Amino acid sequence: MQRIYLDNAATTVLDPAVLESMMPYLTAKFGNPSSIYSYGRESRMAVESARKTVAKTLNAHPSEIFFTSGGTESSNTAIIAAVRDLGCKHIISSPIEHHATLHTIEHLHRSGEVMLSYVRVLPDGHLDLQDLERLVAGSNSRCLVTLMHANNEIGNILNIEAVGLLCKTYNAVFHSDTVQTVGHYPFDLRSTHVHFITGSAHKFHGPKGAGLLYINENVKIQPFINGGSQERNMRAGTENLYGIVGFASALEIASANFEHDSNYISGLKLYMANQLKHTIPGIGFNGDPFGRSLYTVLNVCVPKTEKSEMILFNLDIQGVCASGGSACSSGADQGSHVIQAIDSHPDQMAVRFSFSKYNTKEEIDTVVEKLKGMI
Repeated sequence: MQRIYLDNAATTVLDPAVLESMMPYLTAKFGNPSSIYSYGRESRMAVESARKTVAKTLNAHPSEIFFTSGGTESSNTAIIAAVRDLGCKHIISSPIEHHATLHTIEHLHRSGEVMLSYVRVLPDGHLDLQDLERLVAGSNSRCLVTLMHANNEIGNILNIEAVGLLCKTYNAVFHSDTVQTVGHYPFDLRSTHVHFITGSAHKFHGPKGAGLLYINENVKIQPFINGGSQERNMRAGTENLYGIVGFASALEIASANFEHDSNYISGLKLYMANQLKHTIPGIGFNGDPFGRSLYTVLNVCVPKTEKSEMILFNLDIQGVCASGGSACSSGADQGSHVIQAIDSHPDQMAVRFSFSKYNTKEEIDTVVEKLKGMI
């Protein structure tokens, strides 16, 4: 049975060209970047060349780019530093953030280090920016605003420029989890008021275990991981050399092909939405799928029946990979905190389909046909 992979917001297949760029560093060029002999210098050059590539693509300075193990470590580093080093005693976030953010801020709140407030979520899954301004303006302490650029489950996109200007007005620190948008949209960090953003290579056809933390040059923080002088004293531990090379290669490819790939994937998303609407009565969509939304994500709500309650399991048996909300917690069947927060269709099942440049209309036709038999 041919497997159909429609869970690209969880992870993506490695681009063959990215693997090719990594191969020399998995084989012959294996030196430790901290070593002073030629093997080490060769590796050091590869890391710094990757940093320059990433900085150029995001329109940042190379000194603002730090490589990590992924989005979770990057967000933890930024949030904890904002509290302990930048004097933020009040965190403002939303109930629909990724758990990498939610669990971190809840931990800081429970330990008594910060006050915690949540921005109101509108029924379409967007955040109420007037409520955000009310919270920031009314705070007696310096605020950390931590809001994701695009939601990994429903795909809604935040206007980070507007939030950045609001934070600038009230002298708040702004961290944005941009894991779903780095590698999928152009960034101009020179003209965006944000202190920290995060990225993860495996979301745009790069390797797992390679992440990015952008720290604005005006921000001075202490390292999250201690024990060595790597990453300009910001992250101890031998660098993930081939992961870093793969990160830069994947980002460069994604950036070069943005227009073509985003148009193609947008077309797939729209095609699936239309096919579902015409084929399955009572189908709906969560979030704002045809407005300010990721072109890669379609969150579908299907009528709850005895059949549809097992929909993900049945899709899996049929060789279709999709997700019920967020794949990062797919092992724990607690339902989606995002869907619960917007509560748009409480009597329906949510299924997230997410697309990549490797998907086809033929695959979507097959999936729609299979779904029809399951509902």
